[in-house]
Amino acid sequence: VNTRGSYVCQRLITCPPGYQISNDVCEDIDECMMGNHNCGDGLVCLNTAGSFRCNPKPVCPAGYKQDVLLNCIDIDECTTLTQPCSSGFTCVNTAGSYICNRKITCSRGYHASPEGSRCVDVNECESGLHRCAEGQLCHNMAGSYRCECRTGYQYDSFRRMCVDINECWRYPGRLCAQTCENTPGSYECSCTSGFRLSADGKSCEDVNECLTSQCSQECANIYGSYQCYCRKGYYLREDRHTCEDIDECSQSIGHLCAYRCVNTPGDYQCACPEYGYAMSPNGRSCRDIDECATGTHNCSLGEKCYNIQGGYRCLSLNCPPNYRKVSDTRCERISCPNYLQCQNSPQRITYYYLSFQSNIVIPAQIFRIGPAPAYSGDNVIVTITEGNEESYFSTRKLNAYTGAVFLQRQVQSPRDFLITVEMKLWRQGKFATFQVALPFRRRRTKEP
Repeated sequence: VNTRGSYVCQRLITCPPGYQISNDVCEDIDECMMGNHNCGDGLVCLNTAGSFRCNPKPVCPAGYKQDVLLNCIDIDECTTLTQPCSSGFTCVNTAGSYICNRKITCSRGYHASPEGSRCVDVNECESGLHRCAEGQLCHNMAGSYRCECRTGYQYDSFRRMCVDINECWRYPGRLCAQTCENTPGSYECSCTSGFRLSADGKSCEDVNECLTSQCSQECANIYGSYQCYCRKGYYLREDRHTCEDIDECSQSIGHLCAYRCVNTPGDYQCACPEYGYAMSPNGRSCRDIDECATGTHNCSLGEKCYNIQGGYRCLSLNCPPNYRKVSDTRCERISCPNYLQCQNSPQRITYYYLSFQSNIVIPAQIFRIGPAPAYSGDNVIVTITEGNEESYFSTRKLNAYTGAVFLQRQVQSPRDFLITVEMKLWRQGKFATFQVALPFRRRRTKEP
């Protein structure tokens, strides 16, 4: 490029429309600033890269201004103006304007509001200006704050920290019905065995263990526990739960049954011998069956049936010479050729069948004999004439007109005896002789 008195060499650069060369660089031309635009009245020129745009001109009210996006924004007069308010006042910006408030002085724990018109509380808890110790809770107050420990804790001034309160020790017997256990910041109530904690968390209510108990038979719930018990005929074992059958037959001190005791679950039954006995209505003793009365014997027509305990005997009565049979058990003397022989013979022979137990108390009276009726002056002599070779029996005189036969010693085993007892009666200067045949049977002790 020629210049006056010289020339300059320039880089050949071609810039697009809307740009110009500046220091060998194409720069945007601000048509709006240079006035090279053609926006008419009511329009505002807005520069763009390599061009410009005409936008409608906005109208902002007083106290507002237009931003780069042509929006109206408030003018902060307090910052843009120099000392908008006089001394002693504070400038407070408002929408489209500002106001001047008198400056106020706030006491400790307060600060002026943003507009400076009033004092507001300082929340030391939120701002971190408090001095509460570790574990304490900060509670803001008007103009101050308060440090408190959490529920269940108290402040230890020596250690400068919150420590747990032992409520169980501080309020003994008042918090829980039974057992109180301290926990961090609180306490817990519990109940002893046999109880459970109520819904209020403090009271204890009895547990009905019988609903889930291990009693084998019956269960009785008691306050705080339970007790197993057994039905009649059982006893409670050492484990206090199991019922075991009582063997009444082996444990009874007395005699439950007259003959034989049979143990059954929870009870017992009495039994009688297979033959000759039947159970009495009381269920314990055995009643002898009188085979002679019921006709269940096998005695012949010429024999007399004698009932005995548990059986019967068939005996035939044969009267001796000079006697005649007047009944099944009696013979009477008839006239005989020799008068002296008749006088020495019994007038009457009677048969009696008797039985006695082996455990009978010795001496035992087993038979009595005497005249009927008896008169004043009667006198009897009673003797055993036959069958007493082993001296098991003896006679005694009970009074002038009554004699008796006694068993003198125990008979060790069951056996039969047949003894003849003779009674001589002295009446009004005359002797009369009577004879009794006594078949005896000793029966077993265990027989009912």
